[in-house]
Amino acid sequence: MALALSDVEKIAHLARLHISTEDAEEVARRISSILELIDQMQGVDTTSVAPLAHPFDAVQRLRPDEVTESDQRDYLQKIAPATQDGLYLVPKVIE
Repeated sequence: MALALSDVEKIAHLARLHISTEDAEEVARRISSILELIDQMQGVDTTSVAPLAHPFDAVQRLRPDEVTESDQRDYLQKIAPATQDGLYLVPKVIE
């Protein structure tokens, strides 16, 4: 599928882009080559190919789920301007 110069100009107008005629011709050529590649890829027979979730048989290594820091809530709330029942109180910003 080839993209016409008028199509590129229409797309540029909708995207609010200023594009010169020379640049529009280059963009039309590049987009047309991309669309041709997509047409080639759609023509490939993939009926015997199983879908993949990931191209590699890799397993993500996870770190152990361990507590690495102590609970500092009481210490941090001592220096907070206002707290109540373990929560930080902040000024109302939306009325």
